[in-house]
Amino acid sequence: MTQPSEYVVVFVTAANRDEAEKLASVLVEGRLAACVNIVPGCRSLYKWEGKLVKDDEVLLLVKTARRLFDDLVEKITALHSYDVPEVAAVDLVRISEGYAKFLSESLS
Repeated sequence: MTQPSEYVVVFVTAANRDEAEKLASVLVEGRLAACVNIVPGCRSLYKWEGKLVKDDEVLLLVKTARRLFDDLVEKITALHSYDVPEVAAVDLVRISEGYAKFLSESLS
């Protein structure tokens, strides 16, 4: 095992599967993400403009490098249907050497 602190998983929600697939394709094709998991059936509750909102969304789990985060945010913000899309990164504390190699090769 290795500790590649340069890698993160970024949580992004999308309005529907079509939007999620478009975002994922652009990120992977543009080498801003090595892999994107699309998880349907996400139910989100949040306050927006003072009102409680309950939305069915699609969750994207974006595997990328910390150094690409700002570019990833810029790309998602430009393409996303939301005024304020969720783009939140979590460090990958430990991953297998094989997966670290995959990430490195996919993002370079």
